Amino acid sequence: MKSQKAESVRKRQQPLQNHYKEKPGDAKITDRAITTGGELGDPWHGGIKPGSVDHGVEWKFGVHHAVGGYHDAPNPGDILCAALATCLESTIRLIADRRGIILEKLEVEATGNVDVRGTLVVDRDVPVGFQNMQCKVDIQASDETDKKELQKLLAYAEYSCVNLQTLTKGVDIETTINL
Repeated sequence: MKSQKAESVRKRQQPLQNHYKEKPGDAKITDRAITTGGELGDPWHGGIKPGSVDHGVEWKFGVHHAVGGYHDAPNPGDILCAALATCLESTIRLIADRRGIILEKLEVEATGNVDVRGTLVVDRDVPVGFQNMQCKVDIQASDETDKKELQKLLAYAEYSCVNLQTLTKGVDIETTINL
């Protein structure tokens, strides 16, 4: 990734906020990822290109050992947890910068728990999907930062984190098939 000097969040976001107040339709964006097929004879592995812009990045993925895979690469559940963790961390960083909070340490761990009997159709009463998820935030700010200010920071970040809010509230998904 190209290294860039970090500009203040306020300097980069304020013009966008002003623009979106004038033209709300411009605030609607689309993110995407597309699988690359990989070796179709291997049901245990594949590839995915993340992003609505081709960054020249392809991630390899595998299937969890709990459903028969080798778990020798990140699986879709790992990638979902990674999306949640990266979204929450970046949101915390952005809000901390806007509020003038100097972070000395930040680590976000996202975990998800699933009973695979549902997906393997072992027990139809077990739902398919994560039954619950957790985020653990390990944060440390400069000594002069009030603990109440850190609590506000985390509350604002939870409110503003797109992936956290999407998972918490759910989202309609439409699947189309090209035959």
